[in-house]
Amino acid sequence: MIDALAAFALTAGFVGVHAVFVVFVLLRPRVRQPSSLAWILVILALPVGGIVLYLAVGEVRTGSRRKRRHRTIQSDIRRALQRAWHTASGTAVVPWGTEAIAKLARLGSETEPRKGNRLTLVATGERFLHSLVGDIDRAQDHVHLLFYIYLDDVVGRAVADALVRAEMRGVQCRVLVDNVGSADFLKADLCREMRDAGIQVVAALPTRVTQIASIRFDMRNHRKFAVVDGRIGYTGSHNIASEAFHPKPRFAPWIDATVRIEGPVVRDLQALFIEDWFMDTAENLDHLLAIAPAEHQGGHTVQIVGTGVNSQNEALVRVIQSAVHMAREELILTTPYFVPDEGTLAALTTAAIRGVRTIIVVPERNDSPLVALASRSFYEPLMAAGAEVHEYTKGLLHAKTITVDRDFALVSTANLDRRSFEINFELSTLVYDSDFASQLRLLQMRYLEDCRQVDAALWSARRWPVRLAENAAGLVSALL
Repeated sequence: MIDALAAFALTAGFVGVHAVFVVFVLLRPRVRQPSSLAWILVILALPVGGIVLYLAVGEVRTGSRRKRRHRTIQSDIRRALQRAWHTASGTAVVPWGTEAIAKLARLGSETEPRKGNRLTLVATGERFLHSLVGDIDRAQDHVHLLFYIYLDDVVGRAVADALVRAEMRGVQCRVLVDNVGSADFLKADLCREMRDAGIQVVAALPTRVTQIASIRFDMRNHRKFAVVDGRIGYTGSHNIASEAFHPKPRFAPWIDATVRIEGPVVRDLQALFIEDWFMDTAENLDHLLAIAPAEHQGGHTVQIVGTGVNSQNEALVRVIQSAVHMAREELILTTPYFVPDEGTLAALTTAAIRGVRTIIVVPERNDSPLVALASRSFYEPLMAAGAEVHEYTKGLLHAKTITVDRDFALVSTANLDRRSFEINFELSTLVYDSDFASQLRLLQMRYLEDCRQVDAALWSARRWPVRLAENAAGLVSALL
């Protein structure tokens, strides 16, 4: 009798604990509810592990102290930026039809479209390295690098050598790298050599086991950009790593796209670096915002959008959805990780149904098997609506780009997934110019030459175990 009562009490307690967590998931804010069903499935399917996973990564926790500090820093830097822009040329007028995009971007990052920017599209790792090293070698005051991944390889060493040469000339060099993405580099001899040469190398978002209860340990700074002398900037999908990417060589080469920028909008890039640097070092560099990059006659109108968990992170997905809705003739999107939320999927399928040629380009082989399965669960509704799905066959297409009607372009560090939209710190470059959009479209078309278009009939005829695995991954896609 006692054993039966004990078993009943244990079972009741077990069920009660799970009921409490299910209720807790259901009480999440409306913006987080799309992933709630997936979390309930995980909690019920993995009775113990599901609860542990939810406690570890179920909510976007930054820690109350860090959140307050970040908001204070962000507010201070943005006020300093506004003062700096007060005496500058100010906001540019964006082309007709793109006003909504600019407004949504402004609400997310409090940045304006800036005119007079000279842009160069950098489409290969070799060109990226040559251009960045050349600008570092010409630097006169400071060099700021912020990259998710820095590798100790030929590219990492070439950039390090250029930074050492700059330090020897009296140029201040600061390097901020993600604590997880660049974990091997931070322990490598190359990092020590750079610090010994006077280069400040700092880990962004350091994680400690003791903080797991208050801070989500997989929250990452996924931004990738550089600022040289406050006048030249780089941003896109390139990391400081060779295309061979030695941590995952069997998926190589990594194919990326980055934009080199000269012009007023570099000041907005600088503000993002100052904000992130201040957060992880307590060193305030806002005096560098006084540097006014030259406006170039006939230059492009550009807007920088920085998103993160303490900003209005939903701004990026709103910008993307607005761009999709804006399309009238053609929409091309490239991303390595395609796990769209319901709103973005609906926007893409609606565009295709409206008669917009909608092209999604993803890698044929993905370095994340679960993401690959989840991505493929979205193929069928897209192709049923008339969209084209193309798989890149010559490596891992890592470029995150969008072009709309050859009038608007977006180059980003963000993937098309919830991690980029809700958890990571990301950076996107919006270009309101048909010339640059046409250049980016040409690059996208070159990607298409090395793609295999997914055949809708063959896809619908694939074996049921494959469909089962893809749809099962799709069920938890909101968690990826």
